[in-house]
Amino acid sequence: MRARRRVPVLALVAGVTLSGCGSGGLYDVPLPGGADLGEQPDRVIVHFTDVLDLVPQSSVKVNDVAAGRVDNIGLARDGRTAVVTLLVADQVRLPENAEARLRQSSLLGEKFVELAEPVAEPPRGELADNAVIGVESTNRNTQIEEVLGALSALLNGGNVDQLNTIVTELNSAMSGNEAELRSLLAHVEHLTARLDGQRGDITRAIDSLDRLSGEFNAQRDKLDEGLRDLQPGLQVVNEQRDQLVAMLAQLDRLSGLAVDTVDRSKEDMLANLRALGPTLQKLQETGENLPRAMEFFVTYPFPPAAVNTLRGDYFNADLTIDLDLSTIVENMLTNQPPPGTPPPDDGAGEESEPNAESPGEPDLPLPLHGNPGDPAPPRPEPPERDAGGLLDPFGGS
Repeated sequence: MRARRRVPVLALVAGVTLSGCGSGGLYDVPLPGGADLGEQPDRVIVHFTDVLDLVPQSSVKVNDVAAGRVDNIGLARDGRTAVVTLLVADQVRLPENAEARLRQSSLLGEKFVELAEPVAEPPRGELADNAVIGVESTNRNTQIEEVLGALSALLNGGNVDQLNTIVTELNSAMSGNEAELRSLLAHVEHLTARLDGQRGDITRAIDSLDRLSGEFNAQRDKLDEGLRDLQPGLQVVNEQRDQLVAMLAQLDRLSGLAVDTVDRSKEDMLANLRALGPTLQKLQETGENLPRAMEFFVTYPFPPAAVNTLRGDYFNADLTIDLDLSTIVENMLTNQPPPGTPPPDDGAGEESEPNAESPGEPDLPLPLHGNPGDPAPPRPEPPERDAGGLLDPFGGS
């Protein structure tokens, strides 16, 4: 009886297996449980950079509640991303910019796809049938296998054995230098406190640097133009580099000759300066006399008072001309006026001032010869007068 009952069960299992293989494999066999997709579930296509060991028929959850399943996993046309087709229940409402994350139910549990609202931006629209979620809106969490693999690489091939050497060297360096280390830490603490006290100044300096960078950025076109215009000048300098180097070499030689000349003529120069000392001393002793004397050099051959009469290229002065015939003849013959000759009249009836050396005597014209300090020649006796002669120097009355 038992053998007869086993035959129908084996036949049923074989039929299910053969029917599943013929229609697409075991992934097409419906599993018990899972989310209720309804009559017309929505199809959502999600692009992942890596799906790890995600398989079809895996769960799709929204807020940790089963809301669908993975229908298909394929490779995109670019050959770099995975395309996962999800079937989501039609009663689930998600925004158009929803995000998809690949998560794990437990430490060693199965993988599933989680659909959620965006975090970096506000939700908008509604996720419709045949919607596509791009790679920029998907990510995955770090798997326990990756953590264990990294830890294994660190422990096996990460030079962990060198940690003992590092700790030993640090211990050797610090042993016996506790005081220096405490002093170093104290200085570091003091420096940190000073920096913290000047935090406002540092912030203002950074802000000023930011504004300066902004000005540079605003004038970037002008800076580029200036650099482009600077290139021909640099090219000319590069072409004349040999001449510039030769000029600098000659300048160095000239400086050497100048230093040598100064060194050799130092004693003579000092002697000249010492010899110039008495002259400078005498000039200092003149005081204000030298500036006064210099005034005559400026207005030579006229006295300084004559400058007041200058009006451009002419003199503005009043002159008195004596045209008395007897005086002219007397001056031509004897260089002295006859006795009793009245002083020249200026036409205004005013009398001239008497001579300071001989009071009461009229101011006589200077002789045409002789020095100012020589005594005056004696006055000749007047000749006898002829009656009414025209050439009478004294004239007839």
